[in-house]
Amino acid sequence: MTEAKRLAGEKAIEFVEDGMIVGVGTGSTVAFFIDALARIRDRIAGAVSSSEQSTARLKQHGIEVLELNDTGPLPLYVDGADECDPHKRLIKGGGAALTREKIIAEASARFVCIIDPAKRVDVLGRFPLPIEVIPMARSLVAREILAKTGGQPVWREGVVTDNGNAVLDIHHLRIVDPVGLERELNQIPGVVSVGLFARRPADVVIVGGEPPQVIA
Repeated sequence: MTEAKRLAGEKAIEFVEDGMIVGVGTGSTVAFFIDALARIRDRIAGAVSSSEQSTARLKQHGIEVLELNDTGPLPLYVDGADECDPHKRLIKGGGAALTREKIIAEASARFVCIIDPAKRVDVLGRFPLPIEVIPMARSLVAREILAKTGGQPVWREGVVTDNGNAVLDIHHLRIVDPVGLERELNQIPGVVSVGLFARRPADVVIVGGEPPQVIA
């Protein structure tokens, strides 16, 4: 799937316009996008990054990394996903950057999601749903989720987000109402962010292949 990821990442460059500040996500597919972005770095005004990992890669390529508070709204956000349904709703957070990714997606006029074909599903939930939680609330949130959804929460031990929080991965879900579930889980005290990108889905999905498929 590495070649498919590369093709998707490089195709996304077509959405970058001169003078843009580009929102940049996290993950293995996004790494190919960053490498491609480096080839046109003199044409862009900089990037806003969703993780320390992506920030380091951007800076290695000589791309200026800016703060979202300073840039205001962004024209474009490019990121990957762990799952994508036919309505361009996503599960994200396998790389534990879901909160910052959700913030940048919300701030962006256009969200382009880049995936390999294996990430396409008819119904979300095969990939465990990541939820970022305040550390002291980890057990409370897990109990609430089990009671509300029947899904099995598993603490991602040893993982601390860039915000200093814990991650729970919810297994055995079949998410037929992603918008409703996202809203419900967000109401649990201690939940920082839910890895469902349903209320604000992707605007465009690029599926890596020869040639890449663009779903708008």
